[in-house]
Amino acid sequence: MLRILPPLLALALWIWAFIDCLTTPEDEVRHLPKVVWVIIVLFFPLLGSIAWLVAGKQRGGLLPARAAATERPGGRSVAPDDDPEFLASLKKDNGRHEDMLKQWEADLRRREDELRDKDDPESGPKR
Repeated sequence: MLRILPPLLALALWIWAFIDCLTTPEDEVRHLPKVVWVIIVLFFPLLGSIAWLVAGKQRGGLLPARAAATERPGGRSVAPDDDPEFLASLKKDNGRHEDMLKQWEADLRRREDELRDKDDPESGPKR
């Protein structure tokens, strides 16, 4: 079992680095063009994978870009839940979504009324 573990770990590292290299956007690749990094990782599995991890990709931390703290003028970092611009954009989106929901509900009511009128044409519109 111990003889199989190092090659398996090297294979897993190589596969992960190759897929990561392929899926990384061009603007996050450092030092060399993306195509060159793909070739390096493909033809030099262990060293290429380690080189990709160390020098090939910009690492921005563990949080996604939108959830990461933003830098304010003056060097102060602000978390998204404390950022007034971000909160204002959420409120604007929320209002737009509420309006859309009201339109959908009105459309649904209108369609239900039309279907009821088709089923019972003698009684006329019920409102």
